[in-house]
Amino acid sequence: MDAAAGPSVDPAEIARFAAMADEWWDPTGKFRPLHKFNPVRLGYIRDRIALHFGRDPLAAKPLAGLRLLDIGCGGGLIAEPMARLGATVVAIDASARNIGIASTHAAKMGLEIDYRHATAEDLVAAGESFDAVLSLEVVEHVADVGGFLADCGRLVRPGGAMVVATLNRTPKAFLLAIVGAEYVLRWLPRGTHEWRKFVTPGEIADALRDGGLSITHMTGVAYNPVLDVWKLGRDLDVNYMAFAVKA
Repeated sequence: MDAAAGPSVDPAEIARFAAMADEWWDPTGKFRPLHKFNPVRLGYIRDRIALHFGRDPLAAKPLAGLRLLDIGCGGGLIAEPMARLGATVVAIDASARNIGIASTHAAKMGLEIDYRHATAEDLVAAGESFDAVLSLEVVEHVADVGGFLADCGRLVRPGGAMVVATLNRTPKAFLLAIVGAEYVLRWLPRGTHEWRKFVTPGEIADALRDGGLSITHMTGVAYNPVLDVWKLGRDLDVNYMAFAVKA
């Protein structure tokens, strides 16, 4: 069985990404947008986690000694850099095919990452906890956003932190993230996203609060077509990231 089971898992979404799994590490393939997006995401995650734990973000391994969970890790595009920054990384995905590809690539790179075919619910049931939890471009693909984020919060240790990245449910996001990215620019296969499943910042805040977390920082992420780069900014209308902490 390829897809892990759980109330937050949408089998159709898992199957869609599993079908593209072989292309995770091709920077010119179907995941090209994530490769372009990655530098700004990684910088934000590194800086925010380092600041929260009193680390120097420019140190060689600013996340050393921290146990980090990457939920919905796909092929490992975030898990590998987190391991290089010094974190002890557990990375999970509901697709066994993704986990296989991520594990193989990490081995080639000489990186030790604990990849698991599992869901957030599985780790909650096992009583696991982490200093930092990442959920990047995942919540817009799960079946139960509230339940999923509440479980994510339960996985964060007291004093720990979480980063969520997703798409806002606005007309602008429909035009840019679906019409523009999937139909005009063809960055993503058609049907990758469903606008009705996008999540507003308020909904994210409410769900995280149920898991014992409070948002302390939020940023928008916007694409600059002239420079062909993504940058952080104040506009939360399309892509945005939130940093939350547990007291």
